[in-house]
Amino acid sequence: MKIALILGTRPEIIKMSPVIRELEKSRIDYFILHTGQHYSPNLDNIFFQQLNLPQPKYNLGVGSGSHAEETGRMLIGMETVLKDEKPTDGLVEGDTNSVLAGALAAVKSGIRVGHIEAGLRSYDRRMPEEINRILVDHCADLLFAPTEKARQILLGEGIPGGKISVTGNTIVDALYQNSEISRKKSDILKKLNLTPSKYFLLTLHRQENVDDRTRFTSIISGLESLSKEYKMPVIYPIHPRSRKMIERFGLRAERLTMIEPVDFLGFLQLEENAKLILTDSGGVQEESCILRVPCVTLRDNTERPETVDVGANLLAGASPDKIRECAGIMLAKKPAWNNPFGDGRAAGRIIDILQGKEV
Repeated sequence: MKIALILGTRPEIIKMSPVIRELEKSRIDYFILHTGQHYSPNLDNIFFQQLNLPQPKYNLGVGSGSHAEETGRMLIGMETVLKDEKPTDGLVEGDTNSVLAGALAAVKSGIRVGHIEAGLRSYDRRMPEEINRILVDHCADLLFAPTEKARQILLGEGIPGGKISVTGNTIVDALYQNSEISRKKSDILKKLNLTPSKYFLLTLHRQENVDDRTRFTSIISGLESLSKEYKMPVIYPIHPRSRKMIERFGLRAERLTMIEPVDFLGFLQLEENAKLILTDSGGVQEESCILRVPCVTLRDNTERPETVDVGANLLAGASPDKIRECAGIMLAKKPAWNNPFGDGRAAGRIIDILQGKEV
């Protein structure tokens, strides 16, 4: 057995980190193929260093571009690597262009494909990630669903049950493994002069939000109003894409404290100590739920409905009034919900399944 771990973005590095540790422990032959979709230091290399992970054997360095340009460059680069390395299995995680390209390159090379975090659906095909998820799920050989709800979605789309395993989500593994490290190593609250539970944390980067001037303006208006009402700063580690669009649209966001992208351990500390998290990220919805920090999602839908079902999250869309309403509800709620994403042993189950073991 020889496994190609194909990844390209910050969330994939984090969610693959427990899988890498399991492969090291099991002494299974593997290599990491990084597409370079995320390429700034705080969105890339520092995560490998902080999490004590081996550096990728290959980095394609594709950088940014249109969806077609990114995916095409990745496919060309991956084909050469996979032809030389001849892995038996390719593992991808999530829903990015790197995941789509990795699954396509592997399956067309006759390599068995495993999709970690399979079965997520927002049912919004305007989202590029939604198309990626569907295509990868339907070309994968092994589908590692994080929850029973995700398994049912896959079955409903006609995917054979024998291909699907409910493993839990590797983000639980990653948070359990790294929370204590982050408390010891990160002093980001001190650097930013923040007091626990005295700030709101924001992530906002999705194309459907930040590329739409009207929607982006509306969200910022709601956030500014929220900050004023509760007299709390909104800490915004701003994605390069979002900063570019703020400048292009000439938007004013005086009450948002914009900081550079934050490394994983620092961001974990910001999440754990926030009074409320506002986000359009699927991964952050999961993390806030697991960490029991109230969340408001700045989207009209979510592929993580489990977070809403257990009472950890509300969908606010882009309306300022709805953002304030949802924030008020979540701030008044006691964070006593159950974590629906597993017990922190997902990576071990995934590796066992790859080896044909009973789980």
